[in-house]
Amino acid sequence: MTYGKGLPALAALTTLTLTAALALVFFFAPLDADQGFVQKIFYLHVPMGIVALAGFVAGGVFAVAHLRTRDARHDLRSYVAIHLSLILAVGVLITGSIWARASWGAWWVWDEPMLVVFLIIFLLYACYQPLRFSIEDRDRQARAASVFAITAGAFTPLCFGAVRFAQEAYIHPRTFDSTGVGMPPGMFVTFLVAFVGMTLLFVTLWKYEMAAKHTTFRLRALRRALGGEEDLAPVRRSAAPQSL
Repeated sequence: MTYGKGLPALAALTTLTLTAALALVFFFAPLDADQGFVQKIFYLHVPMGIVALAGFVAGGVFAVAHLRTRDARHDLRSYVAIHLSLILAVGVLITGSIWARASWGAWWVWDEPMLVVFLIIFLLYACYQPLRFSIEDRDRQARAASVFAITAGAFTPLCFGAVRFAQEAYIHPRTFDSTGVGMPPGMFVTFLVAFVGMTLLFVTLWKYEMAAKHTTFRLRALRRALGGEEDLAPVRRSAAPQSL
């Protein structure tokens, strides 16, 4: 699979969509009656959070494919999806803290279930890379990482589903209520465009990193074929992705 194919067009579409989202945020979406201008961070915070969680789940799906096929390409796809989601999750925590400070007068509210659950999931996935790179053998490394990704990926939607359908009172704003969309049409359109833009950004970055790693593996294979430097880690070659 050639991951760089169509990447320039995808990057252009991503840029266009994110630019449109910013224009809608500042010039189209109405001000929130209670929070005012600070509420506009919602259009970054919420799409980023949804895409990060979806990326974690996607990492689990790729991990299932790896355990079923033993194809190292699926392991690499899982790795890239999870570590990009970790980066987005940091952004979610930062923007959430800024929003909390402006709205609630505190950088963090420990009795808000949604905040605490997201932090727990972030800390859980923060263990992924240390676990992965503590194992030198690539076969064992990939299997352990896949098992972790599947377990954590299954935990993520279950945990958020339990919080969302709980009966306790919420202080955290809810994007969707039991009847459907819980926001005015102007806000909802802006949110959708921002969400599509964030999704495209994730896919673009995923394809870009996969293309970069694909090129790196091919260069290493060519170097070995020409009698140059061996791979950096003294591990079995059969475990390394030979073709992406």
